[in-house]
Amino acid sequence: MSTAKNSVKRVTTSILQDMKDNGQKISMLTAYDYSMARILDDAGIEVVLVGDSASNVMAGHETTLPITLDQMIYHAASVIRGVSRAFVVVDLPFGSYQGNSREALQSAIRIMKESGAHGVKLEGGEEVKESISRILSAGIPVMGHLGLTPQSIYKFGTYVVRAKEVEEAAKLKSDAKLLDELGCFGIVLEKIPASLGKEVTDSLSIPTIGIGAGPHTSGQVLVTHDLLGITKDFHPRFLRRYLNLYDDIKGAVGQYIKDVKSSDFPNEKEQY
Repeated sequence: MSTAKNSVKRVTTSILQDMKDNGQKISMLTAYDYSMARILDDAGIEVVLVGDSASNVMAGHETTLPITLDQMIYHAASVIRGVSRAFVVVDLPFGSYQGNSREALQSAIRIMKESGAHGVKLEGGEEVKESISRILSAGIPVMGHLGLTPQSIYKFGTYVVRAKEVEEAAKLKSDAKLLDELGCFGIVLEKIPASLGKEVTDSLSIPTIGIGAGPHTSGQVLVTHDLLGITKDFHPRFLRRYLNLYDDIKGAVGQYIKDVKSSDFPNEKEQY
């Protein structure tokens, strides 16, 4: 798809559905600021996720739970200003949609109005169906998220692979079909067996985006900071690091420090 990026003015949910129907894989990465979003968009990414993972990689929290709706809107608005082509979906943060469908709708409306985003994502299945239905009734595109759901980390107690047991796998399949029937435009499947990722993908009409869910999903997503090697302490099996920017940036900064201290910077060419 990226090779034809100039032929598509704006990626939409319809285009994503066409890609699923035609067997074209969907690429998705996270962004939380204007500069990174502009790079991803220019590279031809189809979907940019303004993830609540900003709580981890941008703010340094241990979990995704502390980030607020106001902070998500700030990050989303920054990303939108850097994007001219990709579809931008924003995570509804913990506490902004669970248990109260009216609050869920208001949270989604705020994201759409105040950031200019194109859709929202939320975690869960049957337990959040009322929130999903209410958001969809307002014409807001919704992406689901099943499997390992980081906002439920204290319920699960661990980040291990989900749905390995028959009962949990059956619930995931049921929830996935429910999200499809409700009208979600796609579902993120996180850290589940590859065979289950394929089974769920084949059973749905809508696209699935995998992260640690095997190669048979409709597309893949990674946290950009992990892909680029900006983060160092995260080593899940599903992660492929394409660069090692932590060490590259550290080296560049170290060289800058040396040049400043030796008065090599600025040199004659760098002076007015």
